[in-house]
Amino acid sequence: MNILAWIILGVIAGAIAKMIYPGHQGGSILGTLILGIVGAFIGGSVYTLLTTGTLALTSAGLSIGGIIVSVIGAMIGLWLYYTFTRRAY
Repeated sequence: MNILAWIILGVIAGAIAKMIYPGHQGGSILGTLILGIVGAFIGGSVYTLLTTGTLALTSAGLSIGGIIVSVIGAMIGLWLYYTFTRRAY
């Protein structure tokens, strides 16, 4: 996938995941882009694991299914981030 497709997929998936995930997520457009790209890798890898039974670092493509998988991966990424950075008061 070329770099323009990565940028488009990242922005779309990151923005949708931020809208769906409960609470307030700060960050700029660059943070949203990185969240979406990381979500594409997480979602693509989980999808490959569930469908083939092998763990491979893959990415979702720029399609409706790829966006859905990327949004789910971005939400998993947000959950992991907030789980590991939660501070005990």
